[in-house]
Amino acid sequence: MLASGTKLPSQTTHTNSSSNGSKFIAKSTGINADGNLMRHNGQVFPCLLETLISPSTTKDVTFTAPYVILDTDYENFSCIYSCVEFNYGYYADFAFIFSRSPSLSDQYLRRCEAAFKEIGVDVSRFAKTVQGSNCPYDTQKSL
Repeated sequence: MLASGTKLPSQTTHTNSSSNGSKFIAKSTGINADGNLMRHNGQVFPCLLETLISPSTTKDVTFTAPYVILDTDYENFSCIYSCVEFNYGYYADFAFIFSRSPSLSDQYLRRCEAAFKEIGVDVSRFAKTVQGSNCPYDTQKSL
């Protein structure tokens, strides 16, 4: 049963499957509920029955997602948030803290944490990405 307000595609989705001998390739094309063309490409790989009940799949999916800048000073940092609905009611949200240098001052980090907490993002789940010294940061600033 579909949730109230769920939009279904207005036209049929076509899926073509083929095999190259080692995997199946699936390509789907159709019109979504908003009338936009949608394409999904994926692969189906064989797997052991002991590990999975059904075959595993991968998808090459492109979609539009909101990109919300919660806070920034336009020179040192930005706090970015995005939330996407897919498959009729499943959600994925993303939160990023971007910096123009390999390290970020605590004052900017606290501003981002406050911005994320204000919209209910659990900042304790964040993982720091350690930046290496091999990246040409000064060159990238001018891009």
